[in-house]
Amino acid sequence: MSVLGLLFSLTLVAQTTTPLSLQKAIQLSIAHSRYLKIDSAHIQSAMADVQEAKDKKLPDASISGSYLRLFGADVTMANAQPGKEAPSPSQAVYGIANVTMPIYAGGRIKYGIESAALLQQAAQLSAENNKEKIAYNATQALVNLYKAAMAVVVIQENLQASMARDTQFSRLEQNGVMARNDLLKAQLQTSNIELSLLDAQSNLQLANTNMDLLLGLPESTQLQIDSSFTELNSPLLPFEEYETMALKQRTDLQSLSVQQKASALLIKSAIAAQYPSLALSGGYIAGKIPNLITVTNAMNIGLGIKYNLGNLWKKNTTLEKAKASQNILLANEGLLADDIKLQINKDYQNQLLAYKKTEVYKKAEQQAAENYRITKNKYDNGLATITELLDANVMLLQARLHISAARADAALAYYKLLETAGMLYQTTTK
Repeated sequence: MSVLGLLFSLTLVAQTTTPLSLQKAIQLSIAHSRYLKIDSAHIQSAMADVQEAKDKKLPDASISGSYLRLFGADVTMANAQPGKEAPSPSQAVYGIANVTMPIYAGGRIKYGIESAALLQQAAQLSAENNKEKIAYNATQALVNLYKAAMAVVVIQENLQASMARDTQFSRLEQNGVMARNDLLKAQLQTSNIELSLLDAQSNLQLANTNMDLLLGLPESTQLQIDSSFTELNSPLLPFEEYETMALKQRTDLQSLSVQQKASALLIKSAIAAQYPSLALSGGYIAGKIPNLITVTNAMNIGLGIKYNLGNLWKKNTTLEKAKASQNILLANEGLLADDIKLQINKDYQNQLLAYKKTEVYKKAEQQAAENYRITKNKYDNGLATITELLDANVMLLQARLHISAARADAALAYYKLLETAGMLYQTTTK
């Protein structure tokens, strides 16, 4: 169901319109979001960290070589023959190849890989949580655009009725049936409605431009809203179910839980740093000093052990920082869980209130329409003044504006509840 066809045909004849549903708005906003592009970069960085941690299990290999020019080198040979002149080399060449394979590092490599993988998972969960926020921002922008469009439609309809009434009143005034002052009152109200329409059209254009920018569309794109998103057919579930779903499905809460697991591994890694490390090494050396010595096929293999003696008297600050980080994450998880419960409660109450307001505004619209009908009949029979008729018309216009806005606000309150429960994106993009 479209609500903007008439509006754009009157105000934007030269421009084509683009249909826009809630599902499409959310999909476009997520595809265009610069925040998600940043999240994607964070995920790529986390994936690189995982690979870097895995690479620490692999052997390191290096190769080097040098050519040296020697000046005035004195050579003393242990078994030199007496009276024989010692050689005086002027150059030297050597090459070294070395391979080192870690055997034991106290578990630091293992914990590093597991921790990096968990942090990658946390980054992905954070990106999913941002999708929920972006989906709600798109929903909110669509609701604002819908309300602005409906305001224009309602005011435009009222303006047409008011102009038709002015035409009728003008004939009555020309025939001497109506006082000139009463005609001016009616025309003044028409002028006020025209001013209201200009403001509403300006607000609509700004809302349309804002939506274009949010979706990554050209700013000149005029959007034709599918208003079916205001038709909420799903019954409202009990409050406890939304709270349970939120604590289970909120990806920001899951991200903190994953970060805690990673923090626990960092604690283990900090403890493992106090242990010695053991590595297997092997290499090849070749060198030549002309007229003195040539070395080839000098291969070697051995074990190397490394231990930082400073661990015996230095405080393990890395361990203390890791424990503090874990405590912070634990506290943040508790704070977020409490905030989710409070926000679910607030959104649920707002949803109930929005439904009740919609019912009241429906009744108010019916009352305003009936009041205008009665006042019009009384005016036609000379039992009401022009002021009373115009006041009744204003009340009817306000009632129509209120009910269109109330329906949109009720829909937005429902989608806000879904967003807080971590279900908006998956619900609206099925």
